[in-house]
Amino acid sequence: MTSTQPDAATPTGTEQPDVRRLFVLADEALLAVVRQVREEEWDAPTASEVTTSDPSSDPTLRFVVNYHAYEDAWVPAMLAGRTMDEVGRDAHTGDLLGADPAASFERYVQEAVAAVEALDDLERTVHCSFGDYSARDYLWQTVFFRGLRAVEIARLIGVDDTVDEELVAGLLPYMREHAEEWRAFGVLGPEVEAPEGASAQEQLMAVTGRRPRRTRPPVR
Repeated sequence: MTSTQPDAATPTGTEQPDVRRLFVLADEALLAVVRQVREEEWDAPTASEVTTSDPSSDPTLRFVVNYHAYEDAWVPAMLAGRTMDEVGRDAHTGDLLGADPAASFERYVQEAVAAVEALDDLERTVHCSFGDYSARDYLWQTVFFRGLRAVEIARLIGVDDTVDEELVAGLLPYMREHAEEWRAFGVLGPEVEAPEGASAQEQLMAVTGRRPRRTRPPVR
């Protein structure tokens, strides 16, 4: 969980997407890619495709996925209004993936998704490590991170990097509105130019500082 985040106001407009639905789509997109990771790929370096707040780092794929497991592990308690001190700040530290990383990650996804789907009050206060937010804003802070990561890991392991159109349609206006705030906090790189005729997903990748298109075709 990052220590500093910009305000995560919901996108403007007459019809705002249900951020709970987008969370489910983003987490399931990431899980779908994680299920395709081969045993020999878990220790692969990720800097060639995965964007982090520290450009000098080159974490393994296992480290990256473990971080997302850590984030998902906190979702039920966060949405229940519990603080990290109440739960125990070290409750989910360490290796969460074990001998079967994909299966372990799936369990955390399922628990997080169930908590989000049961959420009936998006204005409920969530006590994050970096301050108090509404549940709505907390979910917006997490959705784009998971959605973009699904694309990056798919590219890294050479599988189809296409994510759900509904997820992209919800994320693109949000990122167009808030990308500069996230860039100011070092979460996103500079925006890149989208190619002519770019798809919505390609535009999303470009505005978040990622290559709009993969540099090589899927190998599986």
